[in-house]
Amino acid sequence: HTGGKLYQCQDCGKSFRLSRYLLSHQRTHREEKLYLCTTCGNLFSCGSDLIKQKGTHTTERPHTCSHCEKSF
Repeated sequence: HTGGKLYQCQDCGKSFRLSRYLLSHQRTHREEKLYLCTTCGNLFSCGSDLIKQKGTHTTERPHTCSHCEKSF
């Protein structure tokens, strides 16, 4: 029973529901880094990691908590 996860990594055995998730995961084994942060020059194997990294280069906090009014 795979729980709907049909694509398995041959390197570590981890399974994924979609083939694109497997392909993204496989880059971590090959250390293939395709996503460049133009601000600091760091390279990432996953686009979502680059997006998170870009957030560290700004002090902008566009959202406010409705309970404590802190911005984030």
